[in-house]
Amino acid sequence: MSKIKMFALGGLNEIGKNMYVVEVDDDIYVFEAGLKYADDSLLGIDYIIPNYDYLLENRKRIVGIFVTHGHDEQMGALADLLVELKEVPVYATKFTLDIIRQDLEEEGITDANLVELKLHRKVTFGKNSIFPIRVSHSIPDSLMYVLYTEDGALVFTGNYVFDPSMMDAFGSDIGKIAYVGKQGVLCLLGESIYASKTGFTSPNHRARDIIREVINKHEGRILINIMQAQIFRIQELLEEVKKTNRSVVIMGKKLEAIILKAIDCGYISFDKSQIKSIHHVMDEGVIVIVSNEREAPYSNMKRILRGYDKFVTLTEEDTVVFASPIYDSIEVTSTQVFDSIAKIGCNLVVLSKKQYRSPHASKEDIMMMINMLQPKYYFPIIGEYRDQVENARLAYRLGMDEDHVFLKLNGDVVTLINGEAVDTGEKVKVDELLIDGKQAGDVGDLVLKDRELLGENGIVIVTTTLDKATKKVLAGPEILTRGFIYVKDNSDLIKEAEKISLEVVNEFINPNYIDFNKIKLGIREKLGKYFYKETSSKPMIIVVVQEV
Repeated sequence: MSKIKMFALGGLNEIGKNMYVVEVDDDIYVFEAGLKYADDSLLGIDYIIPNYDYLLENRKRIVGIFVTHGHDEQMGALADLLVELKEVPVYATKFTLDIIRQDLEEEGITDANLVELKLHRKVTFGKNSIFPIRVSHSIPDSLMYVLYTEDGALVFTGNYVFDPSMMDAFGSDIGKIAYVGKQGVLCLLGESIYASKTGFTSPNHRARDIIREVINKHEGRILINIMQAQIFRIQELLEEVKKTNRSVVIMGKKLEAIILKAIDCGYISFDKSQIKSIHHVMDEGVIVIVSNEREAPYSNMKRILRGYDKFVTLTEEDTVVFASPIYDSIEVTSTQVFDSIAKIGCNLVVLSKKQYRSPHASKEDIMMMINMLQPKYYFPIIGEYRDQVENARLAYRLGMDEDHVFLKLNGDVVTLINGEAVDTGEKVKVDELLIDGKQAGDVGDLVLKDRELLGENGIVIVTTTLDKATKKVLAGPEILTRGFIYVKDNSDLIKEAEKISLEVVNEFINPNYIDFNKIKLGIREKLGKYFYKETSSKPMIIVVVQEV
């Protein structure tokens, strides 16, 4: 009999940043190690990962990190995590490991302990074991995991849909899922993102018809923005391109490597001779696949629109297609991008998120999964809290008791002792790490507040030089500004500011002592009030006083 604890370091009440911890007695199993894309309010932040201090503190107990598939929301934090946890093995299928390995090599990590899982082959860890089952998602060989314990099976679904038309590497092994259910499931941890959407996701995740229509209707160049390495959508696109004599250019080294690997492995059927180099990106009739690499959504498209891309320039003859549904959290960003494209005069095609869904489980998919597995307990995961609530309601509809369904936030611990739920009220400390470039953990609220202040009001630097012996002013105060006002048009304002600063300096100078702290505070206070009175702005004021 065992003591089992389950909680999320990230992934509950949010989209992305998935990291779920399951403790069986002394062993720790980690499912996913994902990132979350930063929105426009997080100035300069590239992405966000869960704080993993808990894993660092318990590193010797970690059996492994089990990744379901190669999307950033599931494995994007590994490059940061494995810097400090190199000894922890990472388990996934070969295709997922290839994506992980590429990410790690870009960060200079070449000695990670990556372990390839074979589909439907059990891996034993002492008294417990992990059994991977293939499920249908937008990337080949996606997995759900079954963790067998002495008290029963714990099932982690990952992202999935039920679609009989998705076969081979994109297919689901429904027979094995049903067999796990017949053996008895203690707890099912199931995704929630589309729990409010009616029906099955299939066939609404298929976009082949509209892709065919766009290719046949528009003879000019077509740029297709696809997010998160959605290989199934890319497969649909390339199937239609095969019927034409058009060439394809892939923008983004990571995406290009993934697509070529998928073709080599037979996951995508396409003639690689139709894939041209980036130098053909302006060719007439070419189809350009645009994606993002561990950055904010639409970063590559934004670079093109701003004229910063050295290869691509949009023209009014181009057609731009957004082939991935727009998540709620990026609607503002997407609207701005769409407006910029419209101003150029391009043909714009946006797949409606109501009509076209990503391959995530909708209501009927979720109820089918619950029905097949018949879990004793149910733990809605992966999604906003409102999605988790809708997911829980589906379990209630299927007859599950409310006290057998766990609605939790990050850090809330679910405890099962000898196969029974026990309310311990335990919480694990959780937080976010904001990643700016290659820096993790040192970008916090104060830094973001400073960036917001600089972005909105600019900066003023006041410098003055004093004689170390006589304590007299040798130079200044001189005022420099950036992003605050145009100096040539506001010379009177600058002169008055210099006068105010000089008065403050003289006030706190005496023949024997200079109070540098009072000078700096005084200048900040008086200039701050003066600038706000004259301009209604509050620039950041930095004071530099030196002696020579």
